[in-house]
Amino acid sequence: MSIFKHHAKLETNVFFLAVGILLSVIVGGLVEVVPLFTIESTIEKVDGVRPYSPLEQKGRDIYVREGCYLCHSQMVRPFKDEVERYGHYSLAAESKYDHPFQWGSKRTGPDLARVGGKYTNDWHVRHLINPRDVVPESVMPGYPHLKRELDYSTIDADMKALRVVGVPYTDEQIANAKKDLVEQATSDDASAAVAGRYPKARMGSADANPKVTELDAMVAYLQVLGTMVDFTTVKPEKIAR
Repeated sequence: MSIFKHHAKLETNVFFLAVGILLSVIVGGLVEVVPLFTIESTIEKVDGVRPYSPLEQKGRDIYVREGCYLCHSQMVRPFKDEVERYGHYSLAAESKYDHPFQWGSKRTGPDLARVGGKYTNDWHVRHLINPRDVVPESVMPGYPHLKRELDYSTIDADMKALRVVGVPYTDEQIANAKKDLVEQATSDDASAAVAGRYPKARMGSADANPKVTELDAMVAYLQVLGTMVDFTTVKPEKIAR
């Protein structure tokens, strides 16, 4: 019973209570932080992950601008039901060039971490303009305004800013940003320079408009999600049930 008496003294003394709280926070913080200094990196080393192409990056900017992350996550958690539905659980390496990353946990719509290549460009265009054309029960609003021409006048400056925070864009990639953006959105040539600089980039117009539109950018971004890593070469880990 004496321990409870001492506990009561601690709770009724503001100074000792404050000291106790401070010590608890310090110990808890050390337990969480110190182990991180014993490992080289918290990000897995996997092949294939690259920075977004200029068109994909503009699409990602539009994705964030339109608030798509409010209803869609980009994080497949390591649970059996999620892996069976969406595919391999998300790796930290897949988001290492995202500023900010789009993981989240809110799902009014499905997770999009593995949506790349799952549907055709035409499906994505129809879905973005009027979702109920392809998913009758959808509650997602339409985005017909994405048909407008894309403003990519600052894409090279955007890539320079991203390089400052760690995205490894080269001088060559930045110098060719606008050219690569237009080429990806208008050419089906798999041997185009942009395809060499950004492997697995989806080539060609999404909406058959000769001008580069916001739809082109958005679809290019969606089509690359989850396609960079070859998961047949990634060593699997135990999945929680």
